[in-house]
Amino acid sequence: MRVALADDAALFRAGVASLLGRAGVTVTASVGDAMALRSAIAADRPDAVILDIRMPPTFTTEGLDAARLIRREHPDVGVLLLSQYVETRHVARLLTEGGAIGYLLKERVADAGELVDALHRVADGRSVIDPEVVTVLLGRARAPDPLAPLTVREREILALMAEGRSNHAIGARLALAPKTVETHVGHVLAKLDLPPVADDNRRVLAVLTYLQAVPEERL
Repeated sequence: MRVALADDAALFRAGVASLLGRAGVTVTASVGDAMALRSAIAADRPDAVILDIRMPPTFTTEGLDAARLIRREHPDVGVLLLSQYVETRHVARLLTEGGAIGYLLKERVADAGELVDALHRVADGRSVIDPEVVTVLLGRARAPDPLAPLTVREREILALMAEGRSNHAIGARLALAPKTVETHVGHVLAKLDLPPVADDNRRVLAVLTYLQAVPEERL
């Protein structure tokens, strides 16, 4: 697998590059801003990119803006965004725009296996949402609660769907038969009034019910 990396912190980039190298991933570029990342992709297209949400010069939405451009210019390149904070509103917008997207908290990159797994999933066109973010969002009380119709098991299924897990992976995690998982997924989408579409992102549309309702903030 080939990955390009963008983060303004040189030491963080070096650490991630070293981690990926030991896991057998080739780092095609390691740059400090979004503009340099786009140039690097044009010169040597990777399978996926890792970039911080907040980057120079303003440290606001440069990474998110770059993610949109990369998805438009190179739809076959997976995008994995990293952040120290829960960037709910902007990430929700990226997901609703269509196409796969990955979003992990920076603390997650310490686990090489989890990072590489996320990279493979976004490179395969699937979305990945940090499980801690999913837990926080699903646990927040709202009135009315969009997930009120779901059973406890269906909420567990929803959380794993939002992480980008396949039916097979969900079944393995919860010790359920594939047909049972498929039935639960259908119930979740039906209860949240989310019709199936010919797009892998349908598996994260349910969690967007929450993402779209949460103002951008540091949780």
